[in-house]
Amino acid sequence: MSEERAVVFVVDDDSSVRRSLDTLLRSVGHDVRPFSSAQEFMQAQRPDALGCLVLDVRLPGMSGLTFQQELTKAGIALPVIFITGHGDVPMGVRAMKAGAVEFLTKPFDDQVLLDAVHAAIERDRERRRTAAQLAELQARYRTLTEREREVFKLVIAGRLNKQIADELSLSVVTVKVHRAQVMRKMLAKSIVDLVRMADQLRVSRAV
Repeated sequence: MSEERAVVFVVDDDSSVRRSLDTLLRSVGHDVRPFSSAQEFMQAQRPDALGCLVLDVRLPGMSGLTFQQELTKAGIALPVIFITGHGDVPMGVRAMKAGAVEFLTKPFDDQVLLDAVHAAIERDRERRRTAAQLAELQARYRTLTEREREVFKLVIAGRLNKQIADELSLSVVTVKVHRAQVMRKMLAKSIVDLVRMADQLRVSRAV
């Protein structure tokens, strides 16, 4: 994949921390978008770009941990790195269970934060890659006719051509044509490929 410049969103109510993180993250080539609160972040126009969120636990208004939950509800899948000067073990466990990449206690080493940001960006890159692949697969599935989808479900259930023909009241020749169309449109090289695609698409198999 091409080297895409990542965006690191920083949410911290301490202006000196925001400035420090801005300088550090820009020094390694990241685009940085600082915010003083969760509300400010949510109200801003933000690019849908590769990146992550560096988030203070204690914020005015909505706390960082509550904000993490709100992001999930809003469908914002940015990987989160928590930073805090007042962290404790239960708080860290809660954050990590909710999907945070890292939970860092201030003061932390610059390299530790940079490593966490790198890991978060790679997680986001993989998420985006997987989402793009699924979207492409869904687009292929939408090209199937209703009859081809019926054949698709029976093929992945392990039915033979004759069984499919009997079940759908078709000739074996017609089933073979539909089956070939399914394989061609889905770009499947084998039945195993087709089963894997069905699992990704969550297409239920015929019983």
